[in-house]
Amino acid sequence: MKNIFKTGDQKSFKRIVLESDCAIFNGELLHPVCSTFALARDFEWSSRLFFLEMKDDDEEGVGTMLSIDHKSPAFIGEEVVFTAGVEKIEINELICTIVAKVGDRVIATGKTGQKMLKKEKLRELFKTNLK
Repeated sequence: MKNIFKTGDQKSFKRIVLESDCAIFNGELLHPVCSTFALARDFEWSSRLFFLEMKDDDEEGVGTMLSIDHKSPAFIGEEVVFTAGVEKIEINELICTIVAKVGDRVIATGKTGQKMLKKEKLRELFKTNLK
């Protein structure tokens, strides 16, 4: 793993909220706003942007934790900017704080955790858990 980032470094990306990002259960649209599970996907992706540059060819990141606090809705068609900031890197674990905004309006905040492991180690872990 390449140690090329430090506390405070940031990565961002943008996404337009689609109907498929809304909470739809059993074919029923509950609310026309960005769902918790869509936010979770994008929180994880925003922090993974660091690992894409950090990982060696024989390594892969795996999520260890995720928290999301809703602050305001993001409606279908709005552009959300997700910004991940390095809170800390300890050994092979990356902890990021995440802020999601529509314009100046914060829609969600939270945190992600990921560990960098050797691909072979992951294969062993997943194989063991499949039995």
